[in-house]
Amino acid sequence: MNTEEKNFVAENSIVREIWGKSDTILFIFAGASAEFALNKAVDWLYFTGRLPKDPLGRLFSTVSYARQIVFAEKEQAIEAIDRMNIIHSSVENKRGKNIPDWAYRDVLFMLIDYSIRSFEVLERKLTLEEKREVFKVFFRVGKRMEIKDLPANFESYEKMRAHHLQEHLQYGAYSKDLFTQYRKHLGPVRFQLLLEAQRLLLPEKVKELLGFRRGSLLKPLLGMYDLSRDLDLDWLLKELLLPSEYKKEIRSLDRFSAAY
Repeated sequence: MNTEEKNFVAENSIVREIWGKSDTILFIFAGASAEFALNKAVDWLYFTGRLPKDPLGRLFSTVSYARQIVFAEKEQAIEAIDRMNIIHSSVENKRGKNIPDWAYRDVLFMLIDYSIRSFEVLERKLTLEEKREVFKVFFRVGKRMEIKDLPANFESYEKMRAHHLQEHLQYGAYSKDLFTQYRKHLGPVRFQLLLEAQRLLLPEKVKELLGFRRGSLLKPLLGMYDLSRDLDLDWLLKELLLPSEYKKEIRSLDRFSAAY
């Protein structure tokens, strides 16, 4: 069996390059953490009580789960996706109602969108074919999860994503509480850094709902951060900026790299 058939994502896929670097994953986390707070189905994340108690851990586990699938062999990835379905079914049974299909699509769309946005902020612009590759990988995840009414291609996804952003987001009590929890768990300095990263990444509709000003103070600092990576000093910055309880987990995100 060749590697194309053995792995869920091909070794030379741009998706492995995106999800093989802690920098990019942390930006994906930053974008998702903002949009999660605005989603009209965020009450599902509050139902178990895990999200308000440990919002960083809950969101980080979601992103880490996606990353595991990206680097898993095909059979292991399918098993991981099936376990995810079992967990969701268990929550639905406890609450006595189903998670809306559009909510599943929203999470999948976030992973696609922030994968692209994060890589382009930190590295370079992606080609159309590379963006299509990102879509195809997460489309396969969605199909295995039996998510209904998925777009057939990247162009259809872009239209559906734009529609979802207009229809499925609102700023409410859960939004306010979740950002309060982010500040509590991160501390004021790290929380401000999270907000600046979000201002770099978020779609206009999300920034509008959060009342974000235009522009980010991080943008002029990206060149300095690139230099720190060239000098292998970026981990010094991460040690200063990241909560200590997540440093080990975040270090592990750099274990993989694309086979170029």
